[in-house]
Amino acid sequence: MSHFDETSGVIVCGTEWGRWWQTLEEVHVEVDLPEGTKASMLRWELSMSEDRKLLHICLLKVKTTADQCWKSLLTDQYQADPYTQDQMQRKLTLQRYQFENPGMDFSNAEISGNYHTGGPELPGS
Repeated sequence: MSHFDETSGVIVCGTEWGRWWQTLEEVHVEVDLPEGTKASMLRWELSMSEDRKLLHICLLKVKTTADQCWKSLLTDQYQADPYTQDQMQRKLTLQRYQFENPGMDFSNAEISGNYHTGGPELPGS
C-alpha cells in the first residue's frame, strides 16, 4: 500500500467471499477464510494473515495509468457498483496527480469534472 493510500484510504468493492480494491499499480484481493483454515489447505504459494482468517492477493497491473480503472475483478464478475466505480476512478485520478506532483498532498482533495478517463492532461505532464 502506498503512502497516498495510507493517508487517503482505499475504495473497497465488497463481494460475498471478501473484497477487492485497486491503486494505479496494483489490484488487491482479500478472501475471507473459514475458521481453522491452514496454509497447507490452499493451493497457492501465498502468505496468510497472522490470524489465518484472511488471504490477501496483490496483482500487479500491466497498464498503470489512471484511465485503466478496473470495472470488475474478473471479466463480467464481481463488478463494482456504479457509486463504488465512480469513487475508484476519482481515487485513481487523485493518485495520478499525487504521483505527478510529489511535493503536493492530494490525499484529502475532492475532484469533479473530467476524471473518468484519468483526468485532464496537466501542463508539463
